[in-house]
Amino acid sequence: MRTKRIIFLLFCLSALLPVSAQQKPVEGTTYFLPKTAVRFALLVEKTTFEPGEYARYAERYMKLPVREEAETSYRIVGCTMSLFALPDTAKEFKAIIDSKHTIITLERDENGILKAINHKGIEMDKPAEFMAAPRQKTADPHSFMTEEMLSAASSAKTAELIAREIYDIRDSRNMLSRGEADFMPKDGEQLRLMLHQLQTQEQALLQVFAGTTTTDTTEHVLTYIPTREVKDEVFFRFSKRLGLLDSDDLGGEPYYINVRDLKVIPTLRYEFEEPAKRTKEDIGINVCLPGKIQLTLKGGNQTLAAYELMAAQFGRVENLSANLFGKKFTTRLVLNPVTGNVEKIQTEPLQ
Repeated sequence: MRTKRIIFLLFCLSALLPVSAQQKPVEGTTYFLPKTAVRFALLVEKTTFEPGEYARYAERYMKLPVREEAETSYRIVGCTMSLFALPDTAKEFKAIIDSKHTIITLERDENGILKAINHKGIEMDKPAEFMAAPRQKTADPHSFMTEEMLSAASSAKTAELIAREIYDIRDSRNMLSRGEADFMPKDGEQLRLMLHQLQTQEQALLQVFAGTTTTDTTEHVLTYIPTREVKDEVFFRFSKRLGLLDSDDLGGEPYYINVRDLKVIPTLRYEFEEPAKRTKEDIGINVCLPGKIQLTLKGGNQTLAAYELMAAQFGRVENLSANLFGKKFTTRLVLNPVTGNVEKIQTEPLQ
């Protein structure tokens, strides 16, 4: 009983000791190493066909075999890839910053990913913003119709009058081109303008029979985080009638992604000689030596994209010796903000 009282008294006394006499919490800065993610930018072209107002008369008056049903179709016309980083929550560390070590600055990005120590970090270029091409304006055929066309008693009569006007325009253009028109232009520029005006009128009026076809290209961004080797994993589906679909939507044809680990990991290279003696002291400075992978996107019996890239999660973590930031040496460290790879490690002895 007496022994238990002594232990209890010693415990109480230790609690009353000043903070300096107890073990102090370690001062440091928490950071993450990155996880490499892939951003695919797919360019999808949408083509829309609208039948002409008088499409049913196209064969009779213009000898044109045209469709009378509206139709929309899609196709993939391009694919680009870019990389970005996410914080790897499984690789969270704390860098010890105290008077015993020469860690002056430690730079992290907005997500807490380590970018540099004692140096300015690398700023990655952002993907170029997609700019859709401006749509070409089509002329309104009604603005070129005569009063007789607009007031015709039936659609068949209107179609006949429009067809007759189109043939007259073609005759006028041919006569101007051969120099046989009753009123020839005075110079080449005036001739060019007249021919252009006739062509504009013909194309506008011809729309009422042949219909109009418009195309529009949009960008769709898909994100993928490779974590292991995969073979023919459905990434998304695509339909010529519906466009881009989710991977579980059976309305489209599957597009597969393949990830192959190439088993290549870079070695850590020092700009100057590494301090020969390593210490068991760990000050929490870790870097990522990423692994090389092959990424392939395919579908529709063709390879849409194939890339080789470095990914942090396929490599390994390397702990840097505390000697690099000790009293005898100082180190400037710059990491790749996407892969975590060491871009620069410059060690200098202190005087």
